[in-house]
Amino acid sequence: MKGIRLFCFAICIANFISAQEIIEVPHEKAKDVVWESDEKAYFSDIWQNDVVTNVSVPSIEVFRPENPNGTAVVIAPGGGLYALSITSEGTQVAEWLAKKGITAFVLKYRLVPTGEDGVKEISDEGATNPSRIGERVAPVMPYSIADGLSAIAHVRENAANFKVDPKKIGFMGFSAGGAVTMGVVYNYNEANKPDFIVPVYPWTSAYPVQDVPEDAPPMLVVCSSDDPLGLAAGSVELYSSWLKSGKIVGLHMYAKGGHGYGMKKQNLPSDGWIERFYDWSVAEGITAPLAK
Repeated sequence: MKGIRLFCFAICIANFISAQEIIEVPHEKAKDVVWESDEKAYFSDIWQNDVVTNVSVPSIEVFRPENPNGTAVVIAPGGGLYALSITSEGTQVAEWLAKKGITAFVLKYRLVPTGEDGVKEISDEGATNPSRIGERVAPVMPYSIADGLSAIAHVRENAANFKVDPKKIGFMGFSAGGAVTMGVVYNYNEANKPDFIVPVYPWTSAYPVQDVPEDAPPMLVVCSSDDPLGLAAGSVELYSSWLKSGKIVGLHMYAKGGHGYGMKKQNLPSDGWIERFYDWSVAEGITAPLAK
């Protein structure tokens, strides 16, 4: 009997440890976009990634570090706005940051309404009708950006609960999430301004480079010269716009890396991009280094 009680206790502890802290992001209902299917999570054989599709209700998953240093990062995974590469560009990033004392929030922002397999849809359209992707993304992008801004505002409003500094809340986005990042930095107000941004191989063709805000936050851009989507040039343009405006900015442009790698290991220098982000954040006073 004692053994059974111990077993049940162990199961309860395991469930507690693995319990997800998920919070719905405040949002206004979309007026011109309709989702007919529920949100779906699955492993995509096409992308060889865990993905989430058909997000209609935005949310954040909270990753609290054991010893928070006050810095927070909202993470927007990529996926062409048809899906979210939720593990390699989401939860694995958050887990790495949390080990460094940074409180992380993985954002599920609203996506293009899709059917059974959103990854297959964007892959097929990319091969046969690329312009269709832009047509489907255009009406959804404003809602995705609004979700990013709302996530920042929510974290700032609840900074004490999350044990973060309301003046050290950043936004990091990959590919389409990078487009959301730029939408955030071009459209913020005092309540939802990111204190720093990290666009990683940002989809600048979906959200072009614009005039730099007068009070633009520090930015670190990450990309690879061999990005097959041709995003290196847009990343350089983005970096140059901040540089010419006299803003705090850094750029890590790797010779090789491709696109969509996130936390995947390719045995290339680009594998260390997140460590370079951490170094940059410490150097800029954004993050307090771990005590040795």
